[in-house]
Amino acid sequence: MPNFQKKWILGQWSYTLFYAIKSLFARNLLFVSNLHEKRWRSDNVFKKAKDLKEKFILKKNIDFLVVDFHGEITSEKMAMGHFFDGSTTCLVGTHTHVPTADTRILDNGTAYQTDIGMCGDYNSVIGMNKENSVKKFLKEKDVEKNFPSEGTGTLSGLIIDCDQNTGLAKNVNRLILGG
Repeated sequence: MPNFQKKWILGQWSYTLFYAIKSLFARNLLFVSNLHEKRWRSDNVFKKAKDLKEKFILKKNIDFLVVDFHGEITSEKMAMGHFFDGSTTCLVGTHTHVPTADTRILDNGTAYQTDIGMCGDYNSVIGMNKENSVKKFLKEKDVEKNFPSEGTGTLSGLIIDCDQNTGLAKNVNRLILGG
């Protein structure tokens, strides 16, 4: 059974898992581009990423490092991937609910995908009932508050083969299973 620690700071989730001798640190970085509510404002995510990069060093104080970069803008996700290249096992983008087709290993060994998609019903509008979602866009009067689609779920993510000596990726494959 792993030792599991979870911590929340505005704009950042972090998880540390310790399995016997190996440790995996997973960090969520939140990029807020055009949300106007003050409660969603976050610190400069690239400065936070720099702090993270200096604090957790592969094979020095952590065996594997996974960074989940949650944001809407693909260019920021790509820039963050290159920023972490060679210092993290993988960097994946999240938020759009739609997986991108750019799964790869960057020049210095970091597995990367701009968005890994969602786990849910893909015969929907990002997991929500498709008929009701269309009504919402048409501004029809009988539209209801968003509610989930009830179709078959799909698991979307990555399978990464990691180098035990460096903590970097040797191989990465996209996984879309089900629905």
